[in-house]
Amino acid sequence: MLPVSLLLLIPLLPFAGFIIAGLAGRRLPPGLSGIPGTLFTALSFFLSLMTAWNYFFVSGKVSGSYSEIIPWSMHWLDLGGVLSINMGILLDPISVMMIVMVTFISLMVHLYSIGYMKGEERVSSFFAFLSLFTFSMLGLVLSSNLFQTYVFWELVGISSFFLIGFHYQRPGAVAASKKAFIVTRFADLGFLIGILILSYYSGSLDYSGIKSSLIPATSPSFVHASTASFMGVSAVTWGLTLVFAGGAGKSAMFPLHIWLPDAMEGPTPVSALIHAATMVVAGVYLVARLFPLYDMVSPGAAEIVTCTGAVSAFLAAVIACTQTDIKRILAYSTMSQIGFMMFALGVSGYGGENGTGFTGSMFHLFNHAMFKALLFLASGLIIHFVHSNEIKDMGGLRKKMPVTHITFLIACLAIAGIPPFSGFFSKEEILLASYQYGKGIYVLALITSGITAFYMFRLYYSIFWNRESSHHSGHREGKIIMLIPLLLLGILSAASGFIPFGKFVSTDGKPLESEFHLTFSLLPVGLAIAGILLASLLFKNRNDRPGKIAAMFSGFYLTVKNKFYIDEMYLFVTKNIILRGVGAFAAWFDRDIINGLVNTIGAVTQVFSLSISEMQSGKIQGYASWFFAGLVGLILMFIYIHIS
Repeated sequence: MLPVSLLLLIPLLPFAGFIIAGLAGRRLPPGLSGIPGTLFTALSFFLSLMTAWNYFFVSGKVSGSYSEIIPWSMHWLDLGGVLSINMGILLDPISVMMIVMVTFISLMVHLYSIGYMKGEERVSSFFAFLSLFTFSMLGLVLSSNLFQTYVFWELVGISSFFLIGFHYQRPGAVAASKKAFIVTRFADLGFLIGILILSYYSGSLDYSGIKSSLIPATSPSFVHASTASFMGVSAVTWGLTLVFAGGAGKSAMFPLHIWLPDAMEGPTPVSALIHAATMVVAGVYLVARLFPLYDMVSPGAAEIVTCTGAVSAFLAAVIACTQTDIKRILAYSTMSQIGFMMFALGVSGYGGENGTGFTGSMFHLFNHAMFKALLFLASGLIIHFVHSNEIKDMGGLRKKMPVTHITFLIACLAIAGIPPFSGFFSKEEILLASYQYGKGIYVLALITSGITAFYMFRLYYSIFWNRESSHHSGHREGKIIMLIPLLLLGILSAASGFIPFGKFVSTDGKPLESEFHLTFSLLPVGLAIAGILLASLLFKNRNDRPGKIAAMFSGFYLTVKNKFYIDEMYLFVTKNIILRGVGAFAAWFDRDIINGLVNTIGAVTQVFSLSISEMQSGKIQGYASWFFAGLVGLILMFIYIHIS
């Protein structure tokens, strides 16, 4: 195992990039302001690779299975001797996999941003926020306890606020950053309450302590947590459900998904970082981190994870079919793919082949990071080339943007689940797990998979085919520093599916052999090909078929295009119930009761002070009169007491 000092450098190096870019970045030439953060991220990636090699091939396997290792821990707070908060580093298969993925994607985004942000204002601030984001995510995945996770969870939130609203001159960017921050705050409140519930009944905040305390079902802590209930639901189920609520908000699951499409107001590299390897997969990682509890302790909470993930995947895929902004299509694609990861965790069991869903979810998380980062970075080049986000302004770009075209096609094939590209292997494991769980979830997942292939190739054909290019842009496809990340991500999107992922990541740490079932794969692949052929028929060449179909189902089409009016429902509830109802009552109570009471006390005090102000007039004659009056009063009082 690497020395602790080197392990600590993995998150601290990006933090150093944040400090340097934030404090000294403006003193550097604009073209060099991104160099420190990029170099520190590259070093962090190198250390992550060394950690992964040492963990998976040298010291991580004990008695045939990968174990949890805490190489560094520091006692931080002691809460009355009952509960303590520690800060530590936890290494296990999923945390090691995550640090490699996060640092690699962040490095690609840093490299790409050096070219993409050239000529922008506040470039040093942009790279400072990127480094802070990377530090926050690395701190989150390495955390050894729930409270430490929550601290970095909030840092991820504030970093996203800065990045989404980077172009603060645009009202849309400001509104989007506030929307993301507010929606995720509601979810994080649930997360915090869930942490308090789990720590109260388990007596620990450490992941290992919570698991060992609540598992097995005969443990006193579990009996206490399962017998205590609220509204007929056990405390442990409440705790895990509320923790999942935090993850659902961060990962943009229905119905807390409304912030994700608006987050596209941030610069395109930000979209790649948020969607590929950081913010939106944090919720999936959180559920995976507590997976034994969901499976063994609270099947009810696991069912909530399953249903939420499946509905989110299907809903987002349907909406993506009608959107016309390239980045919003990719945003809904992210929501759909995260939904796949979520319901895969929900349908998974623990141990051996029962954990196929867990392994498939983590494998898809890894593959998705590659092809989704590629899609967003390629979209940045496309937008820069045509000066528009709308796909109606694109078309015929395959010859003018050959590198972008090939890499974008690879990513589309990967996300569509076409063999031998990476998404096929991980998606097949998820579909297999859902098939073993129940036919309803499997059918919904299968339909969603086919829709995914359709809307991604609708996007591909609309950009690179559809019509002869009418763009006569004077600049090239992109700078070499922007094309290198596309090529590297394209290679990984094509090849990462061949990684024997189950040998490294499983529910119990023991290697899981993944088998390829040709007969099982025929239907998913066939549906994906059908989706591609349908997209080719409708969008490869310009025709009026899409318009006719939209007109034929105009009511449904408009409903889907307007995202099922979910945003409007939120606005209605916010304005008419929260603001006009609860808010108006709170304002009246504050104004008339609280302020009225305070003002009344002040008025009474003022009247009383005015009534006795004559006693302090400054006139000696008045003071003498009050003195003799008091003296006479005392004499009369003593005479009365003596007589009585």
